[in-house]
Amino acid sequence: MTTIKTTCERCGDVELEPADLALELDPTQESGVYLFTCPGCVSVQRRPANPRVVNVLLATGVSYEVVTPSPSDNPITEAEIEAFASRLNSEEDLFRLLIP
Repeated sequence: MTTIKTTCERCGDVELEPADLALELDPTQESGVYLFTCPGCVSVQRRPANPRVVNVLLATGVSYEVVTPSPSDNPITEAEIEAFASRLNSEEDLFRLLIP
């Protein structure tokens, strides 16, 4: 049986079997994200998967899904950053911006 070693944020190093992981592939890149539930603390972990990791996980039989990023996953635009910076520069009481 193949054993895959990875790391949990809470528990440290863990060993899993291919059936314990899932891979989400980005159709626009050669990378993705792999997910697993830590056997120690039972928390769901998401880890980036570069092309090398993707190839290893696929070769070991990890199930995968091609996931199209949603429009809400788009990064912040330059215009949004400029508008935010402008608002910060024009505001006399920055703490007022923290109150909804």
